[in-house]
Amino acid sequence: MEQNLRIPGPTPIPPEVAAALARPMINHRGPEFAAIIGRVTEGLQHFFQTSQPVLGFPSAGSGAMEAAVVNVFSPGDEVLAVTIGVFGNRLAKIAEAFGLKVTRHEVAWGQAADPAQVVAALDALPNAKGVLLTHNETSTGVTNDLQALAQAIRARRPDILLVVDAVSSLSCVDLRMDEWDLDVVFTGAQKGWMVPPGLAMIGVSARGWAATEKATLPRFYWDFRTARKSLEKGQTPYTPPVSLYFGLDVALGMMRAEGREAIIARHQRVADLTRSRARAMGLELFAEPAHASNTVTALKVPAGVESKALTKALREQEGVVIAGGQERLEGQIIRIGHLGYVHEPDIAACMDALERQLGALGYRAPAASGAEA
Repeated sequence: MEQNLRIPGPTPIPPEVAAALARPMINHRGPEFAAIIGRVTEGLQHFFQTSQPVLGFPSAGSGAMEAAVVNVFSPGDEVLAVTIGVFGNRLAKIAEAFGLKVTRHEVAWGQAADPAQVVAALDALPNAKGVLLTHNETSTGVTNDLQALAQAIRARRPDILLVVDAVSSLSCVDLRMDEWDLDVVFTGAQKGWMVPPGLAMIGVSARGWAATEKATLPRFYWDFRTARKSLEKGQTPYTPPVSLYFGLDVALGMMRAEGREAIIARHQRVADLTRSRARAMGLELFAEPAHASNTVTALKVPAGVESKALTKALREQEGVVIAGGQERLEGQIIRIGHLGYVHEPDIAACMDALERQLGALGYRAPAASGAEA
């Protein structure tokens, strides 16, 4: 049975990328790798929409979170952490672990941050050095209006540092690093980039680079300055995940061929299909509809259905793998990932399977629900 992997990451890999991953090793200090990292960097700049170099670090998204914190802040710096779910809280926890004074602006899970409320919270912190933001929160299926948040914050505090978790949004959802005046933006290969886990990519603005020179938190492996100096020579400071660069080189070529706007439109289509099929089954979105994510859909588990039994049946009977809820949402929601290498037939097959297995577990859609579809 072929698996239909529909979690928010790791995501499916195109055959072309899988073939690239199997290439023999090369010298990571030689000209062949320098050419690859040059193409990869240019491709990443295109999708980050930035003129700044994009750094690569061998890590998951959480490593990028730590790198973002230790490179631009100093012990005791005040920051505002805008949290709308599990990963917003994780970024806040990392900042706290390194001795920053973190004030959390916590938004009810399932909702997006309101720019006016964020600015009001920032007004209470006149000495704040930065704001930590999540673009897309996979734990709740919510996408913040990052452009509106950045504009509101910049209007009030033009020089404050904006640190953005774009792990599950960048390359799938519109994000314009330079135009929106964002300072540190990071993402992970295993999400919309169609590559296995293990490579984090980080963009840093001119303001961010200036902060990096002044920051005094300890850093060695994560040092942006060391990474940039190596990148200028077509290298990385330490041994890179060479195979992941092979895969990312191919993936970026595929993405450039499809086109940035076309990719964003495709993610809108598959998200719309997921939500329309869910409504037709009488299922309720967990996220407020106006800010529902185009990369992951969170659905409330219907009364009388046990979420683990549902995900188990989908996996074993259908070959469809979806995610459950995290932390306080465990058992309350299911999450369907639709990012990266995904098209309408993948979602149609997933939702067909979901409908069958809900029925097998005794769920019956409300009679009027079909009228909304």
